[in-house]
Amino acid sequence: MYQTNPEKAIDSAAKYVYSKLVNTIVPHWYGTEWDFNGHTNTPNEGEIACGYFVSTTLKHLGFNLNRYKMAQQAGLTEARMLQPRANLKIFSNLSFKALKEKINAVYTDGIYFVGLDNHVGYVILKDKELYFLHSSYYDDKVMIEDAEKSPCFSSNIYVFAEISTNKKLIKSWILNERLNVPAH
Repeated sequence: MYQTNPEKAIDSAAKYVYSKLVNTIVPHWYGTEWDFNGHTNTPNEGEIACGYFVSTTLKHLGFNLNRYKMAQQAGLTEARMLQPRANLKIFSNLSFKALKEKINAVYTDGIYFVGLDNHVGYVILKDKELYFLHSSYYDDKVMIEDAEKSPCFSSNIYVFAEISTNKKLIKSWILNERLNVPAH
């Protein structure tokens, strides 16, 4: 389908990626214990750190990446594996209200990677609300919560990379192209 109608293929795949990640893959991870050094590949067996939660769920979704190398990067570098730096949205020193307004001004409903001061996870934007999906060092488990109420979402910097709304990334997923750690 991609060769005959790339636009339609990307749109269909984007919907699939969002639905599969949010409704099928991630729910199995809810309650999996958090540990700073956790890197389990199996939901609810062992422990998982925040970076490994993101890289492992993306790998389980079918992205061609090294989950260890991705998880060991700083949030900005992880974001750059998903989207070129020029297309990332970086916000700093904002109240939650101001951040939410800016996110809603530039993004539509979807799932996004977010890198924080010392944490990473996903943000689900749905009907103008932000939900934080992550392996929480505060609650010691994988969970989804209202981003505004999450103690782990408080940060001086927020680096956003598009996932389900990122046509180039979705094309990479369709074609099984390797996502590599970017050179400096």
